Amino acid sequence: MPSYERLGPPGLDRRRALSALAGGAASTVLAGYCSPALASSNLLTESTWSESMPIDLTGGLPVDREYFYGEKPDPEVRDACNVWLEEENGAFGMRIGIEHVAEEWDTPELWLDIAFPDGRVISGREYGAGGSPYDAEGKPTIKRSGPLQYQCVEPFKHWKITFDPHAVRQLSARQLIDQAIPDAPPMREVAFEIDYFPAVPPLISGTLTSASREAMSGEQGTFISPRYEQLCRAKGWLSLDGERQDFSGQILRIKRQGVRKFEGFWGHCWMSALFPSGRGFGVNTFPPRGDGKPTFNEGFVFDGSGALKPARAVEIPWMEQLFESGEPVKLVLETEDGHETIEGTTFINCRSVTNNTVMPEKWPIVQQAHALYRWNGEEATGMIERSTLRDKMKL
Repeated sequence: MPSYERLGPPGLDRRRALSALAGGAASTVLAGYCSPALASSNLLTESTWSESMPIDLTGGLPVDREYFYGEKPDPEVRDACNVWLEEENGAFGMRIGIEHVAEEWDTPELWLDIAFPDGRVISGREYGAGGSPYDAEGKPTIKRSGPLQYQCVEPFKHWKITFDPHAVRQLSARQLIDQAIPDAPPMREVAFEIDYFPAVPPLISGTLTSASREAMSGEQGTFISPRYEQLCRAKGWLSLDGERQDFSGQILRIKRQGVRKFEGFWGHCWMSALFPSGRGFGVNTFPPRGDGKPTFNEGFVFDGSGALKPARAVEIPWMEQLFESGEPVKLVLETEDGHETIEGTTFINCRSVTNNTVMPEKWPIVQQAHALYRWNGEEATGMIERSTLRDKMKL
């Protein structure tokens, strides 16, 4: 069994877990679907979060890491904010992002996918007008692109996303797989508001083990870029064509500031989920290299209190085919205490499209998906994103 050296900074001060949020039933209006395995569960109950569970939700990071750049940064620098959201019962999944680079400072790029188990994918990629990042107190807590806005309400405690009513195209998972996107797809009026609350210490990429720190300091680190991610609880509402539905769920949030390179990237597997008990896991790893050198492989398990426990993936569901849904995605993580096996099945898969961004010629095929995970008797919805070079795929 390998030894896992903890390299993350110590917590600045212990924070108590947030009190429970009100749960919500799965939307029949929006999706007409509710996972039978989760239908009877309410993930946001008093037993989920206990006041006796001290968690440092900052991970030792200073408050200003939660803020955005107040002024245009140096060339190629990125100031991005993204979330993955899964409705607690699997009624839908969302990816919501603003990719803001210095070269497009006045018009940051908006990414939106709202994916349903019946194969519908409401998918938007566009540049929108930005705005002042400063709030009423003069702090750069706001990031906007057209109808989409992120705001840090309280660092490491409360974030908010709003999306003003806006027309977004409706596609299907099959159209995305086949890259058969119609010239004039149906349009849906979308609006939503989401509050989310960190529930697990942040994973600061390249800090959990000596191996991940070494990989992060080299070329592989340029693909990831300076960033941290954090599992959260969420509540909000989603409106499609004026029909509004409240929901609760989980979020994985990603805060990225710095230069990110794409040339030479050859693939990855990235998975994460937060469970009703407060336990969670996450991993990001790259496929084996042709030269036999070590690849980035950093993960964690979290038992509901204390700090992240370092882990590495030893059984990985690399992407070889493109599925619309129903793909088994088994993961085995190794920690200093043994192995953790997480069984998963995707309930909607979305091949990624960029539209506005020119990627390198040998850019891998990327697919984002949402899954139902099972771990030690618990079930939860979560995310999985993978990419594989085209010549490694079974197309």
